[in-house]
Amino acid sequence: MRLLTHNMLSSNIKGVVNGFPLRIEVEKVVEKQVDFNPDFLKNMFSKIEWKPLVDASRTMGYAELPEEAESSMLDSHDFLQRFHHALLELHLEEGALICPETGRRFPVNKEKKMAAGRVAHVTLQGPSVVKEILIGMGVALFAGSFWKMHQWNEQRKVRAFYDLLEKGEIGVVVDEE
Repeated sequence: MRLLTHNMLSSNIKGVVNGFPLRIEVEKVVEKQVDFNPDFLKNMFSKIEWKPLVDASRTMGYAELPEEAESSMLDSHDFLQRFHHALLELHLEEGALICPETGRRFPVNKEKKMAAGRVAHVTLQGPSVVKEILIGMGVALFAGSFWKMHQWNEQRKVRAFYDLLEKGEIGVVVDEE
C-alpha cells in the first residue's frame, strides 16, 4: 500500500468521530520504482494532508520530508523527488493500519487476497441465458394468464347478456329516426 492511499483512508467504524489518520504498524516495507511525474505531484499536493504523510513516511523509515510544506516548495526539483519517493515509491507490504480512536487493527498483507476480489469476479460474470429465458417464460405465463382471465370474464358477460335476451328478461330498443 502506497502512502498516497494511506493519506486518503480513514476508519469508518460506526461511532468513530476521529478516524484519520490511521496509524501504521510496519512489518515489511518495499521500495518500488515509479516514473517521476512532477505535474501529478503538483496537482496532488493540495489534496494531501501533509503532517500525516510525514508521520507515515517516518514510520516506514523515510525521514527526508520536511515537517511543513507549502506550495512554493513545488518549484524545487529536490523537494519534488523526496515527495515523489514518499508518496509513490514506499509500499507497505505487510503490517497493519490502526484506528486512532478505537485501536482496531486493519491488517495489510500482500500474500492474502481479500474476499472482495473473489466476490467481484462472481458479479462480473454475464447473465445466464437459461436463467433469462426462464424468467421471460415466467413473466409471459403470468401476464398471459391475466389476459386469458380477462377474456373469459368478457365472454361470460356476453353469454349472460344473450341468455337474458333469449329468456325475454331484457329487450333491445332500437331508436328509429
